[in-house]
Amino acid sequence: MPDGPAPPFPRPRHEARDVALRPVLAVGLGVGVALVMLAVAANLLFPQHRLDRLMAAPLPPMAAPALQSDPPADMAAFRAADMARLNGFGWVDRAHGVAHVPIGQAMRQVAREGIPDWPAGGAEQP
Repeated sequence: MPDGPAPPFPRPRHEARDVALRPVLAVGLGVGVALVMLAVAANLLFPQHRLDRLMAAPLPPMAAPALQSDPPADMAAFRAADMARLNGFGWVDRAHGVAHVPIGQAMRQVAREGIPDWPAGGAEQP
């Protein structure tokens, strides 16, 4: 327990002013100038207004996406078309007399006759 009377509390005070107006205005002005400079820089870097003039109205319609209603059947049809081409005869360039033959027949022919200008199998390559 203290000896003697308690010291008096200091008199309540308040601040004379809240915020200095000059720094707040300086920061606000700086932010405004920065925003205007960024807008001008963006306009110089990305000139959308020029692109808008190049595109004539009305714009061409976009095709709707082709959705698959039955992917397994589409894959089966794709595979059947590939197998028909691999295992069938047909023209590649009819005007120049170039045709394709079934892959099995072509492989047997290459095995039997070889490839023209192909190096011999047992020769050493430098």
